[in-house]
Amino acid sequence: MTANRRDHFDIAVIGLGYIGLPTAAFFASTGLRVFGYDINADRVATIARGQVPFVEPGFDKLLKKVVEDQSLSVGTSLTSADVYIISVPTPLSPDKSVDPAYVFDAAQSIAPLLRGDELVILESTSPPGLAEEVADLLVSGRVDLTLIPDHANSIYVAHAPERVLPGRIMEEMTTNARIVGGINQTSSERAKKLYERFCRNDVLTTDARTAEMAKLTENAFRDVNIAFANELSLICDELNIDVWELINLANRHPRVNVLQPGPGVGGHCIAVDPWFIVHSAPDQARLIKTSRLVNDSKPDFVLSKIEATLTEIAANVPLPQIGIFGITFKPDIDDIRESPALQITQSFAKAHPKVLLYVAEPNLRELPPSLSALDNVQLVDLDKALNICHVLVILVDHKEFKDLDLSQHNPLAIIDTRGIVKRSGLNQHALSQVQWTEDPTPEK
Repeated sequence: MTANRRDHFDIAVIGLGYIGLPTAAFFASTGLRVFGYDINADRVATIARGQVPFVEPGFDKLLKKVVEDQSLSVGTSLTSADVYIISVPTPLSPDKSVDPAYVFDAAQSIAPLLRGDELVILESTSPPGLAEEVADLLVSGRVDLTLIPDHANSIYVAHAPERVLPGRIMEEMTTNARIVGGINQTSSERAKKLYERFCRNDVLTTDARTAEMAKLTENAFRDVNIAFANELSLICDELNIDVWELINLANRHPRVNVLQPGPGVGGHCIAVDPWFIVHSAPDQARLIKTSRLVNDSKPDFVLSKIEATLTEIAANVPLPQIGIFGITFKPDIDDIRESPALQITQSFAKAHPKVLLYVAEPNLRELPPSLSALDNVQLVDLDKALNICHVLVILVDHKEFKDLDLSQHNPLAIIDTRGIVKRSGLNQHALSQVQWTEDPTPEK
C-alpha cells in the first residue's frame, strides 16, 4: 500500500527503523493519517503487507491493524503533511562526532514541500544545536518562509528524543515520560500537544538544546555505570575474584546498585551518544570519555580470553570448534547495531580462518553479511552448538541461554561474559570469563 504523492497527510515519518516505524504506528492508532517514508524499497514492501521487519514483541498486531485500516500508508516517495518527523540514523564520524548527513538529507527532502504552518520534529539522537541547524536548513533558499512564530508562513521545529528500550517499545512508548524542546516556545507547545495524543505520562517541554542534551545525558549516565562494572570485571580477573559473587555481595548494601558487566556496550544509543557530549565539550567530558574507552576496550579483553583458551587446549584440540552464543547488542532482539558480540565474533573468525565458529542466535534467521562472507562461520541451533563445540562463548544473555545447565554436555571450557551459566559441577571460584569443565592439558 503506497500512498499517492499528491495525498496530504497529518504526519509524515521519515525513516522506518526501530523507532520511526513504531512512532508512525502509534500516531496512526490515535486516528491520524500517517505516511511512512523510507528509501529501502524492500522494507517499505514488508511494512505495506502489515509485517514488522524486525523483532519487537507485540508490535506486529498494532502494525497490522493500522496498515489494514489505512491509517498508516508507506512509500518511497515523500509526500506533503502537516507534521514531519525525522527519525533517521545519526552515526559516528571517524573523529567520534555525529555524522548529520542523514538528518540533513531528510531536511532537504522536506524543504520543497513546506507551505507554512508545518511542524518539523527531529527524533534522531542529536548533539546540542542540531535541531537549530535543521531549522536553518529548512528555510535556507526559501525566502517565503520564516522561523519567527505566529505568521502565516512560519514553520516550527522541535526535538523530541525517543526514550524507549528495544524489546519493550509497546509499553514504554506510551508510559515513559517524554521530553520535547522547540527552537521557540510555540514549537515546544505544538510538539507537546502532538505527543500527548498517545503518551500517557508527562510530556515535558524545554528548549531544543536542553532536550538534545537530556537524551545524551541519559545514555552517558548508563555508560558510566556500565564502565564501572566492566572495570570491576577486569580488576577481578587480575585478582582471581568471581566478579558476579562480588557484585551480588556489594549490592546487598542499601545504597549500592552495581550493574552487571558484559563483553562491551552496543546499540545506537549507549555506545554512541556519549561521544556526542565528548565532541561537544572535550575538555570537560573527561569521565564520560574514560568510560567510553573502558567499554570500547572490553571486546579486546574477551578476545584475549578466547585466545588464551585456545592456547590451553591446543595440545588436545588443534582445531577446536567454538560456539558463539548471541551476536545481537542486547538480549531478546535482532538488533546488531554496534554489537560488541558481533565485533568479537567477526574479529576472531578473521584472525583464525581454520577454526570453525558455530553461532547460536535465536533472534536471527541468517547471519549478517560481515559473518556470512566468512567460510568458517555458521548459524546453527542451540542444541547443535551445545553438542559439537569444544569451547562455548556466552556473549548475550538471551532468554534461551539463561541458566543453561551444561551437566549433560562436555565442553572443554566456557567463556561466560554474562554470568548466566549454572555453575553446578563447574569450577566455583573461576571468574565468569573462563570456566574449565575438565583439565584441558594432557597427562604428563
